Amino acid sequence: MEQRLTEEKVFKDPVHNYIHVQDPIIWQLINTPEFQRLRRIRQLGTSYLTFHGAEHSRFSHSLGVYEITRKIISQFERSHYSDWPKEEKSVALCAALLHDLGHGPFSHSIEEAFDMNHEDWTCRIILGDTEVGAILRRYAPDFPEKVASVIQKTYEKPIVVNLVTSPLDADRMDYLLRDAYFTGVNYGTIDLDRILRMLRPYHGRIVVKESGMHAVEDYLMSRYQMYWQIYFHPVTRSSEIILRQIFKRAKELVKQGFQFRFMLEPLPQLFDGVLSVDEYLQLDEALIQTTFMQWRKENDSVLSELCERFMDRRLYKYVEVEQIDVETIEEIRVAFVKAGLHPEYDLEIDFPTDLPYDVFRPDESTDKQILLLDRQDKLHELSEVSDIVRSISGIHRGKHHLYYPQNKVDAIIHELPSHIRPYFS
Repeated sequence: MEQRLTEEKVFKDPVHNYIHVQDPIIWQLINTPEFQRLRRIRQLGTSYLTFHGAEHSRFSHSLGVYEITRKIISQFERSHYSDWPKEEKSVALCAALLHDLGHGPFSHSIEEAFDMNHEDWTCRIILGDTEVGAILRRYAPDFPEKVASVIQKTYEKPIVVNLVTSPLDADRMDYLLRDAYFTGVNYGTIDLDRILRMLRPYHGRIVVKESGMHAVEDYLMSRYQMYWQIYFHPVTRSSEIILRQIFKRAKELVKQGFQFRFMLEPLPQLFDGVLSVDEYLQLDEALIQTTFMQWRKENDSVLSELCERFMDRRLYKYVEVEQIDVETIEEIRVAFVKAGLHPEYDLEIDFPTDLPYDVFRPDESTDKQILLLDRQDKLHELSEVSDIVRSISGIHRGKHHLYYPQNKVDAIIHELPSHIRPYFS
């Protein structure tokens, strides 16, 4: 029998207006220390250094993903769709709420620096000796495993996975709307209500009614624009580069036995790669930024300068280059060394194709496709029907960006070979 709260809990939300919590297990999960930690993790990493309003958290995003999932399931239940397995409601809602539980400080930047995966940490937290795990086990002994398998995309009923992770899922719809709202742009404004009304459970997966095609086209175009204008913004990339360099330098110093003046727990375990779940949960952006503030005073000039740059927003300058070959890059590195610069830290060539945000592209697996359901109950892959979607499908590559500390390069520009100088003008 489905349990309900005696009084519905409501969160006021700038994106969805209200977020409704009716199930005791959802309310209990929200109030765990593990979920509350997400208030201290920004949704967009270092993007706040580019878009000053982008201070929103993984906490608010996770609530938004839960709310969209709740709306979809409520619509399925009101319409009495036989293809929706009603017994899966709780696992879908819990997976939606907890899907980002394992994100670390500055999200994807720290994952890249320490070769971590937030989904792995999410599952470790769900399955571990945590308050979240205890609440899920009280609901049913095997419930943590079910929720974790949805996040791992291995759950036995793909239709549940579709709600949380698919080309048209609650996660993407919320972060598009939320990221657009807090960055102050219009690219991510989509007709969410129309899309939700057009979703259908059909033969074990979520599909879109054919008449909803134009709303989905608009969603994919919005996602395409957000991809290039927000997530790949070159200033944000500059701040991410410096952040990764800080971690890189700190790891080098740890390996060399450098005696740090300041090193909070659990950073030693982070650098050693032996974090427990409890230690991982101590990591948040307040701890990392406090560390960077103190590292500005460290005896290592490379580390202290990088931390100053990050905390004071003295980011690297960037220039766009249409083409740059490996030989030219090596020439620049050699010239930097001769001029007394450190090419490992004073130069980076960035080519934005590897962020975890992705535009839609057709794939052989239907798990990565959006399917339209026509009036004859036949399915069509979206890009087969839509010229707009077909035009933005496939791999899209940005321009090369060359990043460097302008003050240092300006000081030695006359020492660089004449054919290299134009790259820094």
